[in-house]
Amino acid sequence: MSDATASTPSPTTPPVVGRPPAVDGGRTLGQLVADASSDLSSILRSEVALAKAELKADVKAAAIGGAMFAVAGVVAFLALILLLIAAAYGLVAAGLSPWLAFLIVAVVLLIITGVLALVGKSQIGRAGPPERTVRTTKETVNTLKGIKPHTP
Repeated sequence: MSDATASTPSPTTPPVVGRPPAVDGGRTLGQLVADASSDLSSILRSEVALAKAELKADVKAAAIGGAMFAVAGVVAFLALILLLIAAAYGLVAAGLSPWLAFLIVAVVLLIITGVLALVGKSQIGRAGPPERTVRTTKETVNTLKGIKPHTP
């Protein structure tokens, strides 16, 4: 007899009561389910660890990029100050007295500031409550309560 026929139970052998039948060379179905569950949880832990590593690298790159933008903003601000001083000295070179040249530059800056403030105020005035969000939230609450939404 071969090994394959020797390990196969004969039809006259009664099954063992109280134990589930063995599958896959002696492992029970419960063991297979437990192994699959363990493997799945191991895969999920590995995926979470990979996601954390990727996010850490992305956050580091974003932080470096943000710092570079901040430094660029400071340098641009300093350059703007130098350009304004140069404009004032340009007016001095054109024949105006220094106090008048710097006053003209300051007045132009105040006019630009006023225009920007008015445009900003009108933009803020346009902003209202999030109407779609309020409407859909009310519909959701009414649906959860079992009440049909009231359409105007």
